[in-house]
Amino acid sequence: MMAADMNRLEQAARVSMSGFQEAEPPPAPRSSLSPRLGAIALLAAMALIAAWQLF
Repeated sequence: MMAADMNRLEQAARVSMSGFQEAEPPPAPRSSLSPRLGAIALLAAMALIAAWQLF
C-alpha cells in the first residue's frame, strides 16, 4: 500500500514538472565547428612559430 502511494506521488510530480519543462526554451545546439576552428587556429599558430624560427 505504501509503494502504491509513492508511485502515485511520483507520477503526479512528473506530470506537474512536465508543464514547467515545456515552458523552458530549448537549449541552443552546440556547433561542432567551434572545436574544429580552434584546432585549425592552433595548428596555424604553430606553423607560424615554426616558420619564424627558421628565418
